[in-house]
Amino acid sequence: MYQAAITSAAIKATDVTVTYGEGSAACHALRGVSLTVERGEMLALMGPSGSGKTTLLSVIGALLSPSLGSVRVLGTDLAGLDRPQLAAFRLANAGFVFQGYNLFPALTARENVATALALKGRPASEAAGLLEQVGLGGKLDAFPAKLSGGQKQRVAIARALAGDPPLLLADEPTAALDSSNGRMVMDLMLRLAREGKRTVVVVSHDPRVLDVADRVATIADGVIVP
Repeated sequence: MYQAAITSAAIKATDVTVTYGEGSAACHALRGVSLTVERGEMLALMGPSGSGKTTLLSVIGALLSPSLGSVRVLGTDLAGLDRPQLAAFRLANAGFVFQGYNLFPALTARENVATALALKGRPASEAAGLLEQVGLGGKLDAFPAKLSGGQKQRVAIARALAGDPPLLLADEPTAALDSSNGRMVMDLMLRLAREGKRTVVVVSHDPRVLDVADRVATIADGVIVP
C-alpha cells in the first residue's frame, strides 16, 4: 500500500489550473489556485455553486489531475504518480465523506464500515471501534433505513476513517442535515482533526462550519479570494 512521505504541510497546491474542454468551449474550473494546509488543521472551503470547491477537493484527494500547476499531498508530488499509484495513494492516505452518505442500504452500519476496512486489508472487527468513535456504538447492526440523517453521515465518517487515514476530505457533509445534526457532524470533524494530527478539508455552503474550522478559504470563479 502506498504510504506518503513525512513533511510539515499536509497539502501544498501551487498555481493549480483545471480546464475542461478546449478552445471556445473551454471551462476553467480552477485558475491558478495556491493553497497550503497544515497537518492537524481543519480547513473549510466555501463559495457559491460552481466556484471550483469540489474540483479543488478532487485535486487534493488525487481524484483529478490538474491541467497546470503542482500538488504535493503528505509530501508526495501527485504529478509523479501514474493512475494505479494514485489509486493506491488515495486508498492509503485519504478518507472521503459525501453529501449523499453513499451507504449500502442492504448492509448494516457495521457491515458498511467493514467493506472499507476490507479494501484496506484491515479486519472487519475494527468496524465496531470506528462506529463507537463517532458515537454509534449502539447502532452497529442498524440498517441505513433505520438511521437518522445525522446517524447515516456519522456511519459515512466512520467508514472514511477505516485504516486511520491522515487526510479526511468532506464534500458538503451537512447539506442534508438539520441544525442540530449539522453541528454535531462539524464538531465531530473538528475532534477528528485534533486527534492524531489528522488534516480535515470540508467543502461547504454551511455557515455553521465557520464556528469550528481553524481557517476558511473562499473560492469564487475558480480563484481563492481574500
